[in-house]
Amino acid sequence: MKACGVVVEYNPFHNGHHLHVTQSRKVTDCDVIIAVMSGNFLQRGEPALCPKQERAEMALRSGVDIVFELPYHFAVQHASIFAEGAVKLLDGAGCDSICFGSENGKIEPFTHQLKLETEHQEDLQHTIREQTKLGKSYPAAAAESYRLLFSHSSDLDLSKPNNMLGYQYITAVDRFSNMIPYTIQRTASDYHDESLHKSFISSATSIRKKIFEDGLQEIVHHVPESSYAVMEDFTKDGQFLNWNHFWPYLQHMLTTSSPLALRAYYEVEEGIEYRLIDAAMTSTCFESFMQQVKTKRYTWTRIQRMLTHLITKTTKEDIQQNTHPTYLRMLGMTAKGREYLNKYKKDFPLPIISNLNQQHKDLCAIDIRASKAYAMGFSDSAKRKEMLAKDFTAPPVIIQ
Repeated sequence: MKACGVVVEYNPFHNGHHLHVTQSRKVTDCDVIIAVMSGNFLQRGEPALCPKQERAEMALRSGVDIVFELPYHFAVQHASIFAEGAVKLLDGAGCDSICFGSENGKIEPFTHQLKLETEHQEDLQHTIREQTKLGKSYPAAAAESYRLLFSHSSDLDLSKPNNMLGYQYITAVDRFSNMIPYTIQRTASDYHDESLHKSFISSATSIRKKIFEDGLQEIVHHVPESSYAVMEDFTKDGQFLNWNHFWPYLQHMLTTSSPLALRAYYEVEEGIEYRLIDAAMTSTCFESFMQQVKTKRYTWTRIQRMLTHLITKTTKEDIQQNTHPTYLRMLGMTAKGREYLNKYKKDFPLPIISNLNQQHKDLCAIDIRASKAYAMGFSDSAKRKEMLAKDFTAPPVIIQ
């Protein structure tokens, strides 16, 4: 059986994701689609709209066969570490190929760009250092460096988020895997579009925005029926989350912690802890706090990731001690996915964890802590209690 891997967040699973899964199966001629999916906190430092179990179910009801969780220490990271962790997991799950979305749907510009970078690595790193000295964030410095060095010899526009992330997948595959890379063209909405698209293939950003502004019913045509049903069922006793729900928790932590204590957490550096404390003392909501803290060097995304590490109590030491995936955390599978695992799991270099128990507590400690922090966003005490225990009580989602 051939397996194709996809790296996803499904926040939530929408029509564009369904197209990606369908096209990935077609272009790779695979038997199963294996998704590595971020958990309850996402790459841009945001809490997921709804828990990882519900998002896994959406995927499994719309064409994905197996969902593994991307561990927190890879999921809430800048693009290169995020991609490296995901690629290593897909490789460990026996994937023959990986398929991602991009602007023009052609793999050649990515492989050509990789060749150029390999040949000019020293010049690239020097240019990035020079750009950061000008006060640019690392992503902005990298994008400008690629433009300066390669714009005349490359057809790949790395200012586009899908292309930049796809390029990180290509780089990670080149370093760590023998998977064959494929890409399909992004359709309709851009990654950051905030308005729903008339084609009903809308960005996850616009879908989340519409849900919080006008309610779930307004996005019914922009997600598969099964996704809508899962979300509708979840809201019967739960609520969708964003950073606003964590503001009291975050403000309390910042206003009662010393600068020295904050410096222990991952990505808190260069004195930003003083700025965080000062802003927390005077801000009335998450939005006003972020407006006070962000700078040209500290982008909105970089700050959100930092804050996520604070509320999950993820230290620099935690990240330094977890540089390689050590397990495959099963969130769910279909009957076809079960068939694949029964046939090949004995050959996997990583153990599969389907149900957390005492033995796995240390191995998955950071993910468990992140889930507990996520539970703090729920205002209903019964739902919060359920979420605090969910890592241990919720079995993998099985779709027959």
